[in-house]
Amino acid sequence: MTGDGDDARITAVRAAAPRARLIADANESWTEENFAMNYRACQEAQVELIEQPLADGQDALLETWRGPIPICADESAHNIGDLEALAQRYQAINIKLDKTGGLTAAIALAQAAKARGFRVMVGCMVATSLSMAQASPLMPMADWVDLDGPLLLAKDRVPGLRYADGLIHPPTPEVWG
Repeated sequence: MTGDGDDARITAVRAAAPRARLIADANESWTEENFAMNYRACQEAQVELIEQPLADGQDALLETWRGPIPICADESAHNIGDLEALAQRYQAINIKLDKTGGLTAAIALAQAAKARGFRVMVGCMVATSLSMAQASPLMPMADWVDLDGPLLLAKDRVPGLRYADGLIHPPTPEVWG
């Protein structure tokens, strides 16, 4: 995937959902050549966060880029040791329990990131409600929550988390098994 055509897709999503809060997750697909065009489309569409637009290790352009939409590190962010280097390129980080090594490390990373001035997103891999429930203690520290992993499965565990009207409802004791 090259990110080519993302500007048109971003515009189309905004037209289809004029009141929605939008985050653009480029999944490392933008290039130095199409970054400015895609960023401009995000501005026009009032996207509030751009997640990992450039490939990890190929994101030096972000050291000189400044704009109103924060850029979020995802594939580039794993642990507290990454924060110093990320501070030169990103304004937010996506914390996923799968990448950090669990809840304790994720909480420490969120606290350290906030202390350094990063905004925080709590994200996930494709997984069941049980994985999302484990990330729920991070939600109060997050500016954005993207724990939609169970929604991408053909079948989630029963009982699972309840998702309704764009909200994740707190896990009930039954979710824990």
